[in-house]
Amino acid sequence: MKPRNITQLPLAFRFGPLDVKDNGDPIIMTNDELEALRLVDHEGMMQEEAALCMGVSRGTVWRCLTSARSKTAMMLVGARAMVIIDEMTERMEERLSALETNPSGRKEE
Repeated sequence: MKPRNITQLPLAFRFGPLDVKDNGDPIIMTNDELEALRLVDHEGMMQEEAALCMGVSRGTVWRCLTSARSKTAMMLVGARAMVIIDEMTERMEERLSALETNPSGRKEE
């Protein structure tokens, strides 16, 4: 995956209902989805401008934005928690964990 330019990290990483028990597993939103949502819906940029800021194509911004809007709606309508993750960090942690269990990195037969 091509790295994205994220210019503002979230101030909080967990969100959810305060007056009812949340319903099910939290919804996972990535930093790039949040960044697209912030640039277009909060800052008022056009998707082309957001794409330049993020260093990706307009199509990638559109996909991130569509996903972020859908996840936000699911969180609000379904009274579910949401967690913001750094997808690149998650992938690196998975790789490091895999190397801990298999230091050679070779496929076991």
